[in-house]
Amino acid sequence: MFNQGYLPLKRPIPWGFGKMEGGNLLWNTPESRWKGREKCCSWGSTVPPSATLSMLPCMKSSLSPMVNWIAVPICSVGVLYAEGEHFTAGLELDKWASTFTSGKWTLPEGCLHPLGLDEDARCRKPIIMAVRGFCYTIGFELLLAQDIRIASLDARFALLEVKRGIYPVGGGTVRLFEEIGWGNAMRYLLTGEELSAAEAYRLGLIQEIVEPGKELVRALELANEIARRAPLGVMAALKSARLSRVEGTKQAITRLLPDLLPIMKSEDAIEGVMSFLERREANFRGK
Repeated sequence: MFNQGYLPLKRPIPWGFGKMEGGNLLWNTPESRWKGREKCCSWGSTVPPSATLSMLPCMKSSLSPMVNWIAVPICSVGVLYAEGEHFTAGLELDKWASTFTSGKWTLPEGCLHPLGLDEDARCRKPIIMAVRGFCYTIGFELLLAQDIRIASLDARFALLEVKRGIYPVGGGTVRLFEEIGWGNAMRYLLTGEELSAAEAYRLGLIQEIVEPGKELVRALELANEIARRAPLGVMAALKSARLSRVEGTKQAITRLLPDLLPIMKSEDAIEGVMSFLERREANFRGK
């Protein structure tokens, strides 16, 4: 089951819930709930079956709409987490055979890729992931696709695929060595060994460790900090960093000033200068 809600800054929390039914994600977020909200973060949770903690194929079709929900103009940042004591123990492998033998990821039409494997169909907003307990296989690869990661002290990470006769195909082989270095990545990719939260933090895979049960609170605190910043500036900074990773430093450098030009003409750029001159906090509107 997936839940989706909206947290506006400095206002009571109005919840909007979604649920899995027949493999579809059903929403209850009336348009009227959005009115008058200039800054907010979107947040969603995945709840695997309690008996196995495994992720079923139907959830693949629901992660994409969740990422699309984060991409709506009114949201500045997203938070992804799982309810319960564990994020996921991985895929329900026997249920995923048809996906693997098809040779491609099939997503709902018009949806963004939750694993960020298609740069042209990736969420332009930053996403923070909060993890507790097991975060194996697909959960680990979801983690690698997000921009900031918070983990509880009892979090455990592993890419177990080589123990099951396959290998990670959700981005783990591409991204892990970029995060923790070649030798460290190969150790965990080729052995399927588990990383503790402390080791993941030491290697730079996660940014903060908190007490179990506090990971979502901390993620929302960071999300609120990001939501207070200029949305156009935040998206541009993220785009530049991603461009450097995908197409190289030289290409990213050539785009620095050209991509700044349209932002300099924005209302937010004027507000940034005025707030500096008036020594006050800026009130950005994403325009």
